[in-house]
Amino acid sequence: MYDYIVVGGGSAGCTIASRLSEDFDSKVLLLEQGDRDWSPYIHLPVTYYKTSKSNMLTRYKLEPQHHQGGVTPEFVQGRVLGGGSSVNAMVYMRGIPSDYNQWEADGCTGWGYDDVLPYFKKAESNERFSGDVHGTEGPLSVSDQRHTHYLTKAWVRAAQELGINFNPDFNSGDQAGVGFYQVTMKDGLRCSAAAAYLKPARKRKNLTVQTKTKALRIIIENNRAVGVEYFHKGQVTRAMASQEVVVCSGAIGSPHLLLLSGIGPADHLKEIGVDVKHDLPGVGQNLQDHFDMFLIYELTGAHSYDKYKKLRWQAWAGLQYALFRNGPVTSNVCEGGLCWYGAEDDKLPTLQYHFLPGAGVEEGSDSTPSGNGCTTNVYQSRPRSRGFVKLRSADPNVFPAVDPRYCAEEYDVECLAEGVRIGQEILQQRSLSKYVSHPFRPGGILKTKAERMEFVRATGQGALHPSGACKMGTDDMAVVDTQLRVRGIEGLRVADTSILPRVPSGNLNAPAIMVGERAADFIRGNKFSAA
Repeated sequence: MYDYIVVGGGSAGCTIASRLSEDFDSKVLLLEQGDRDWSPYIHLPVTYYKTSKSNMLTRYKLEPQHHQGGVTPEFVQGRVLGGGSSVNAMVYMRGIPSDYNQWEADGCTGWGYDDVLPYFKKAESNERFSGDVHGTEGPLSVSDQRHTHYLTKAWVRAAQELGINFNPDFNSGDQAGVGFYQVTMKDGLRCSAAAAYLKPARKRKNLTVQTKTKALRIIIENNRAVGVEYFHKGQVTRAMASQEVVVCSGAIGSPHLLLLSGIGPADHLKEIGVDVKHDLPGVGQNLQDHFDMFLIYELTGAHSYDKYKKLRWQAWAGLQYALFRNGPVTSNVCEGGLCWYGAEDDKLPTLQYHFLPGAGVEEGSDSTPSGNGCTTNVYQSRPRSRGFVKLRSADPNVFPAVDPRYCAEEYDVECLAEGVRIGQEILQQRSLSKYVSHPFRPGGILKTKAERMEFVRATGQGALHPSGACKMGTDDMAVVDTQLRVRGIEGLRVADTSILPRVPSGNLNAPAIMVGERAADFIRGNKFSAA
């Protein structure tokens, strides 16, 4: 018997388990399907791309994407202690005030920017920024890049040559402009949610962390969550919760677990053969994701991190890291950033870029023939397309049907087509001309909007930022209320990116931790203030 069971050891789950266990009278169990975060590929920043080829990810196959010719791409999510924060590119982006003010306008009272900002600050320990919008004493280390490649600096200059302003802080409240991302690192190592929150809490006797454990269903009795049934070491076992079960399994895993537990659209559950515990039609609906494009260019020589594929350069980088804890090993590779407008009437930036001085680094991108390339990644940061998560089977081992319905809204395609145009123009500016040879992907400069839109549909893919499939709100399709309690079931909350009614214009690790901080305060009955 525990007081609280937290299902899922990702960014939000690590945060919640740590905060709840601060109360020594509370007995907390954290269940994580993946392994502990022991792999050196997690902790050395530059090797994060190797996690994409490991067993630290759950690999879903998407439903046919009808607006992309029926392709069925792979979609991965973190499956390791720390979740996405242990396998991502460590970019620290929160979104902007209007993202959260829109949540409040949509009915999520108490979730406007002024409400969530204290929690971003509570979590953050920023090495450079302070003041009204940044924290300096939180668990999550946010730092400048220890090593920035000269090609990234050239790309940032090139964007300014195109007329784009320099932005020193993408988290100031104004995203527009080009600059260098801050990252979640500390002393040259990744600072995941597991490292920031869970590692300091592991010595507490009231916290149990159990990995390699697959949650099968939430145990519901008399419309109350009383425990979790899970598979561990070859056996099906139950753990009981006297207070609450908190589901933090991510924007795909959380709706999947609710559906398996009989919480969701009644007709769908009956069709699959799941005993209906509570008819909640919004479970699995409103799935959204940023949509990604890759522009890959051949370079005139070894002007990128690609040269470190050779052993002699790897040895040199390793020596530099061992002696000084800096150099290429400390790079997150996604060094340059840009937020800009995808349409003339956009009042806010709708495009986010990541510049990588290398090719074939990110999942879905390719290496150039010479092995010396660079990659410009751009995604639509305010997508209008919506999809779903549904059951295929009542068997927990069968993956759900996942369909983000990419490109369903023409606006998303048009916006990204403009993103391609801007991205290609940056690569043609003076500061980059001596390094860049020619386009590799696409094979040439796309001159018309129609060509660019076709390129988007043919090669675009998910940015792996799923959210919204257990959305918060007050309407009939809301799954949780504004304190993240599942509507109609006592003792049960969902607290992760699945509750976001709209995906923020940024990477989702910081919002997930913010949600975890808020959920812990809701559960403990606290009201946190900036003071």
